[in-house]
Order: sequence, then C-alpha cells, then structure tokens
Amino acid sequence: MLEQPICAARHLDHVGIAVRDIDDALRFYRGLFGVDSDEIVEIEDQGVRAALVKVGGSQLEFIQPTGPDGAVARFIERKGEGMHHICFEVEDLKGKLESLDAGGVELIDKAPRPGLSGMIAFIHPNATRGVLIELVDRESVES
Repeated sequence: MLEQPICAARHLDHVGIAVRDIDDALRFYRGLFGVDSDEIVEIEDQGVRAALVKVGGSQLEFIQPTGPDGAVARFIERKGEGMHHICFEVEDLKGKLESLDAGGVELIDKAPRPGLSGMIAFIHPNATRGVLIELVDRESVES
C-alpha cells in the first residue's frame, strides 16, 4: 500500500528552457515543430521574458534573462542554454508548500507568487536529485 504523497500533481504542465534570445528560439521551434506562441511576456520580478508554446497536449516555456544578474542568466552562464526546470500542476499550492516544508523538503519559495501560468513556487534542486521543479496552481488567485 502506498503512502499518501506530500505533493500530488495533476500532470506535467511544462518544461522550461533557458535561452539567450527568445525570439530566435521561437523561430527555431516554429520551423522545427510548427508551433507558435501567443505572446512573449516580461516577468519583472523573475528578470525574464517568457513564452509558453503548446506542443500537442504539452507545453514548452522559453525563458530569456532580461539582465546579467538574474537566476536564469546565471544558469545560462554556468550551464549554457537548455532545460532549466520541469513544472507540475497542483491544486492548493499554498497547502502543498506547507506540507513540503513540514516534511523537510528544501524550498526556494515558501509562499506562492505570480508566474506566467498561474501562481507558482519552486522546489530547490537539492531536494529533488538536481532537478529544479516548479509547481503551478492555475486555479488559485494571488492573495
């Protein structure tokens, strides 16, 4: 019998890809897979320009740093362009974060914050075998 999971997810929401030039990356993926983005959005508190692209029933999120000092800029400097994070959709993000924190899981965000897909929070890669995991709650509203 399985234990109740601390953070049950609805599904994989998207894979985040860090890029130096979002316009160029979108042109490339459009030519490669025939996909298109609705819009590019600047998310000031994260220091990125971002776009979601549907690929069948899945999504890719392209993120370009807007300056040299943000987390995504540092990621690209250290590792180059490529997969940055995976994102799972959850219900009751605030409650999930409280459960994860109580369970000793290292978090980057202890409270939800606005993101491109809804309210988001990140789990530290130290807690997930080196994978940066984003959680998104598309139904919650900013409080």
